[in-house]
Amino acid sequence: MSGAVDSWRVSLPCTRAEAEAIDAADDLAIDAVLMTTEEVEDDRERWRLDAYMEREPDAAALAAICALVPSASGTAPTVTALAEQDWVALSQEGLEPIREGRFVVHTSAHPTAAPEGGCALLIDAGRAFGTGHHATTSGCLAMLDGLAERSLARIIDVGTGTGVLAFAAAFLWPDATIVATDIDPAAVEVTRANAAANGIADLELLVADGALHDAITERGPYDLVIANILAGPLVSMAPELAAIAAPGAAIVLAGLLETQRGQVIEAFAACGCTLEAVDRRGDWTILRLAAGATRFVPATPPDPKGRDGWALDL
Repeated sequence: MSGAVDSWRVSLPCTRAEAEAIDAADDLAIDAVLMTTEEVEDDRERWRLDAYMEREPDAAALAAICALVPSASGTAPTVTALAEQDWVALSQEGLEPIREGRFVVHTSAHPTAAPEGGCALLIDAGRAFGTGHHATTSGCLAMLDGLAERSLARIIDVGTGTGVLAFAAAFLWPDATIVATDIDPAAVEVTRANAAANGIADLELLVADGALHDAITERGPYDLVIANILAGPLVSMAPELAAIAAPGAAIVLAGLLETQRGQVIEAFAACGCTLEAVDRRGDWTILRLAAGATRFVPATPPDPKGRDGWALDL
């Protein structure tokens, strides 16, 4: 290896289920860029976790990374010092452009042109979830693409991560008011930077816990509500998400496993929402629902169960 040490990589074997759980978590409170890679095609047990860090990992950092992959218990992590010129290329390794309908999502390492009549979004891996490579994000892009013919004036992306879904909405509905929120201030800053990199203007960004923010209510009701979070928080937040939806609004939900589909649909059905479409991608499921004909008004205060630390919920 030539050059001064600039960063470190910690590698461990993992399963596909562990990789998907890592990719779907908004913020794992680990100061590292986490990348998961399929080692053997279509082998659920042969995946790899690479954690890229700016400092040599100490015992606590190694323990936190090992805790993400219980299947590797007893396997010593491989720790590699990286030269400065290796960092960007290695952190983006394997992230080829993803194409969904009108959209192509790419990283700096794999630039690509927009499809005819479509949009190319630059989203680099970093501190927030949502490069477009996880099934939940790409599935949401497909759902938005399927709504393109609708006339929408107000849109909200709850749990925006990197902002990719809000940016897609801005392309499809350029005249709409679009609000993007996240519980993690770092994610909001990442979205702000990504918006500038993609030439997205007039995006309203808020740090908020779900839909519990006065500014969210004031800008509603919304013709489209997007929430790519996870099942537990979606169930707990169903009343507040339904409450900010305009009558008949489209509600796109993701971050849930197929085994959790029923409980999420049931929670939103209790708020007057009906199921319109399902897109299953491996173990993950993306839902599109329609809000009721009458705007939903919650009868009880928000339920804190399931939402505490919702960015970490699996």
